[in-house]
Amino acid sequence: MLWKCAADALLTLHALFVAFVVGGGILTWRWPRFAWVHVPALLWGTWIEISGWICPLTPLENHLHLLAGEAGYSGGFLEHYLVPVLYPLGLTRHVQWVLATFLVGINALAYGVLIGRARA
Repeated sequence: MLWKCAADALLTLHALFVAFVVGGGILTWRWPRFAWVHVPALLWGTWIEISGWICPLTPLENHLHLLAGEAGYSGGFLEHYLVPVLYPLGLTRHVQWVLATFLVGINALAYGVLIGRARA
């Protein structure tokens, strides 16, 4: 049970990190200094997408699931709803580049708004 809870907690943390990478630029509108945390996270998330590497949290999640007696991401609420978002079916190199472009684009827009507000 402990390993299952640890795996679910890590999966939740992973999903929150992904959400932060995608939309964290918007947080800088309210808290501009948040950029010091978000920009490195954004660079990491973009690198993971374009390099084809696997985030180190992924093997750790799978290992915890195995320790819990499960086969990877099978079963449970968290796995059913969060895993398809983190690891969509049909994820190809082309799709990874599209995701990376979207990631950079949405955050470039967010930081563009921040810079525009700072200049005004």
